[in-house]
Amino acid sequence: MRVAIVNDSLIAVDCLRRIVLSGGHDVAWIAYNGVEAITACLSGRPDIILMDLYMPEMNGVEATRQIMAQAACPILVVTSDIQQHAARTFEAMGEGALDAVNTPQLGLTGDLAGGQELLRKISIIQSFSKKVSVPDLARIKVDAKQNGMPSVPLIAIGASSGGPAVLAKIISALPETLNAVVIIVQHVDERFADELAHWLDQQSKLKVRSAVEGDKPTVGEVLIAKSNDHLILNENGSISYCRQPEKMVYRPSVDVFFSSVDKYWNGHVIALMLTGMGADGAEGLLKLYNKGVTTLVQNKESCAVYGMPKAAVKLGAARLIITPEQMIDKILSWLEEIKS
Repeated sequence: MRVAIVNDSLIAVDCLRRIVLSGGHDVAWIAYNGVEAITACLSGRPDIILMDLYMPEMNGVEATRQIMAQAACPILVVTSDIQQHAARTFEAMGEGALDAVNTPQLGLTGDLAGGQELLRKISIIQSFSKKVSVPDLARIKVDAKQNGMPSVPLIAIGASSGGPAVLAKIISALPETLNAVVIIVQHVDERFADELAHWLDQQSKLKVRSAVEGDKPTVGEVLIAKSNDHLILNENGSISYCRQPEKMVYRPSVDVFFSSVDKYWNGHVIALMLTGMGADGAEGLLKLYNKGVTTLVQNKESCAVYGMPKAAVKLGAARLIITPEQMIDKILSWLEEIKS
């Protein structure tokens, strides 16, 4: 892969360059602030950009926004401390960044701490361009001891790059009296999934938290997948995480989640497919569409990355192709319809 590095620290740039080369990749170019990065990207688009958040002249969030608008390509946020800079990290992901990782550091013995994690993230992003197999729910273990799946309404949401900002817009608009369960699968590393839940919780009238093994969805609560394994609904009404399908590129997978909703949810469902790179969720959304579920797909113009929605539209899985604002209106009107 041709990897571009955007960072104002000479030490960080040297560490990143050495790690990229050690992984068998090429350094496409180096920029020391967001302005330089935009110019370089327009001249020669790389396969991936390693984007710092805090830089002079233009920070990483604004640079990500402009690059995704003018010369879209995969962006991986590389920052000194993801947990400390969670809000800014999710802003960048809201503008289209795919993922985030802590900046590797040069140890006292000359080793590069965090280098393997960076290469792992690059490898995952590289695999997004490959064909993804359709999930096989027959291989997913579910607890079938009792049939206790609730019959309350469910708002099921799948999102990836660009998702945090859209999720914040939608979740913040839902009323405190919401008579529905909300479950979100956002492509985000498990190590800062809790920070995403906390960030959304601060902007919501509803309680937003990470979903844990054994949870039973509760009306008026928003649950977010917090594992690199797949979030699924079980026959007994609980939430589980499973490793299968093992070879899924997207972890957690929206396809696996939507497929479990199709299989086990007894109540009304409205399903949202938001901005994201790749094709995860399209097959699962089609299953729900074919069952008569109201499926809302984000339109191209409002997407930071028109990948997952495009795949859903191509499969014919979209009941409506609309903006996030229109999704909010549709959710509220849908709840009124099923109540009457």
